[in-house]
Amino acid sequence: MTETVAVDAGTPPTRGRVVAWAFWDWGSASFNAVVTTFVFSVYLTGSAFGDEAAVSAQLGWALAIAGLLVAVLAPITGQRSDTSGRRKFWLGANTFVVVGLTTAMFFIEASPSYLVLGLVLLAAGNVFFEFAGVNYNAMLGQVSTPRTIGKVSGFGWGMGYLGGIVLLLIVYFGFIAPEVGLFGVTSENGLAVRVTMLVAAAWFGLFALPVLLRVPEYRAPAAARREKVGFLQSYVVLAHDVKRLWSTSRPTVYFLFASAIFRDGLAGVFTFGGVLAASVFGFSPSEVIIFAIAANVVAGIATMAVGSLDDRLGAKPVIVTALVGLLVSGMLVFLLHDGGQIVFWTAGLALCLFVGPAQSASRTFLARLIPVGREGEVFGLYATTGRAVSFLAPTAFAIFVSIFGAVYWGILGIMLVLLLGLLLLIPVTARQQQIR
Repeated sequence: MTETVAVDAGTPPTRGRVVAWAFWDWGSASFNAVVTTFVFSVYLTGSAFGDEAAVSAQLGWALAIAGLLVAVLAPITGQRSDTSGRRKFWLGANTFVVVGLTTAMFFIEASPSYLVLGLVLLAAGNVFFEFAGVNYNAMLGQVSTPRTIGKVSGFGWGMGYLGGIVLLLIVYFGFIAPEVGLFGVTSENGLAVRVTMLVAAAWFGLFALPVLLRVPEYRAPAAARREKVGFLQSYVVLAHDVKRLWSTSRPTVYFLFASAIFRDGLAGVFTFGGVLAASVFGFSPSEVIIFAIAANVVAGIATMAVGSLDDRLGAKPVIVTALVGLLVSGMLVFLLHDGGQIVFWTAGLALCLFVGPAQSASRTFLARLIPVGREGEVFGLYATTGRAVSFLAPTAFAIFVSIFGAVYWGILGIMLVLLLGLLLLIPVTARQQQIR
């Protein structure tokens, strides 16, 4: 029988539940790092599937459609998991849909005839991964207290970075780098990448189990319970809630938009980091992977370490400091781009010191404001606002590169997005009343 508890911020969660919750982050790195960033998306945009520029454009469209679906559906799925009292159930359901889709990627052979199916699997995986993330973030209050929420959030985010490192090392040295990998796997017909997808699926499924087995199912206290409504009626309820949010907690709305912008800039740092390393600083593909592993180590350790400062100082000072650090480090990469690889190894890793803390503190800033019973809905809005502006960093990067004719100018585009997010964040009230 599934264990069910009412959320009580005054009851310290056990360490075992915190670790069990954080293992989902560790496992989810299989989708973030292996599927969408370094392996499967790169595989799909290779020459085996057609003209690389055309395929890349199709990938962009597929992910854009996925982003639109998330933006429209995330607040509703989160709201309905709140009212149904089945938050953990929907975390598990969405997680294992992602596991199934990742497993299906094994069947995508290196041929143009498999491109559409591969894009559909990748796009669908992104949608369900975001849905799972909404419920996962909403559980933060169940495994932390107001005094430990920053430390717990940082621990989870750091576990995600470190899990990505371990899995990347396993698949890179086990299957991708060798001519003949483990179990005799070779790169013929994309087999090395396809087997990697099986490993990634198993990794996510395995490390998702602790949170589903150890953390109780969510049940809001009676005072916070809301009437269940139909799917379409959920949008009416959402509209009323957003209107009330604007009237009673306007700084929270400002934070949702400010964080959406700087979170897109943070995503741009990792998205284009490999491109800059290869095209501007002359890194080989193997060196890019090595730098990516080092970057995740630095980001993971920094995120875990800064979690305690979040609890002591508050989330906003952590975010502001991290964004300033990112801007300084990014400008050093830009100004010293002629200095060779040593510049990227130093200033680039300095960038990574600040990415994770900004992401984690952004989550805790919002989590501290959400009343019991509305976590899924508000984190759904968090996902929606993030998706709504997810074009900013790629667009700014492309515009600066197009205007000035050199890839390193794209750094300024990403820095501009981060600066805009920082300027919008500064006026936001750091200490606010809980959302009503």
